Amino acid sequence: MIGLPGLAETLKVGSTPTGVPFTFLDVKSGQVTGMMVDVVKAVGEKAGFTAEVKSTDWVSLIPALTSGRIDIISAAMSITDARKKVVDFSDPIFPYGEGLVMRKDDPTQYTQSLKETAGKTIGVQQGTRYLDDLKAMSGIGTIKVYENIADIMRDVQLGRIAVGFADQPIMAYQIGQGKFPDLQMSKSYKQQFVAPLGLAINKDHPELLARINKALAEMKQSGELDALIAKWNLD
Repeated sequence: MIGLPGLAETLKVGSTPTGVPFTFLDVKSGQVTGMMVDVVKAVGEKAGFTAEVKSTDWVSLIPALTSGRIDIISAAMSITDARKKVVDFSDPIFPYGEGLVMRKDDPTQYTQSLKETAGKTIGVQQGTRYLDDLKAMSGIGTIKVYENIADIMRDVQLGRIAVGFADQPIMAYQIGQGKFPDLQMSKSYKQQFVAPLGLAINKDHPELLARINKALAEMKQSGELDALIAKWNLD
């Protein structure tokens, strides 16, 4: 619940358990952690609130925010015009875009048109802008929708689908951690849907948004935000 201006308060923050390294479930602690969790906690320290992070599925984030079950979304959620019609976003935190994951033994040189996927299956996460982007393309393969990115990567690894079209930083991080040894990011595919990440809040809380943006500005000026990004090997 949003408290009175200037008073210390606890705000519920929705973060996904599968968005490594931005937000993900730490199996040892049972808590959601990640770069965006660190960011919202640091913002809270400066803006006068304690961030109580709640594990929330991706497709439930905006409904949970607009219904009041959470007060802030801190996840790998990019700032888009469509989302800005429903919620308010903070100033940009991190540049973000799509990537194409494929098997290492796939010789295909994929391009922005994705016409090379014709006759194949493309995996994409539900509730993301990438699903809309794929639907708007012509001459591409069959689109298969998944609940999360890990499942997309698993099916590419197993050969069930040819490629995955999803968040480049998350997939590259997973590959770098050695979790999908048979996969690689397509080097020929060039990003075309880049948008920054931001914290999302309800539209009827401009005072909270101002406090968040003031805290973010301080973190950018001091280098604290850059340090958090570097901590998660995203610099």
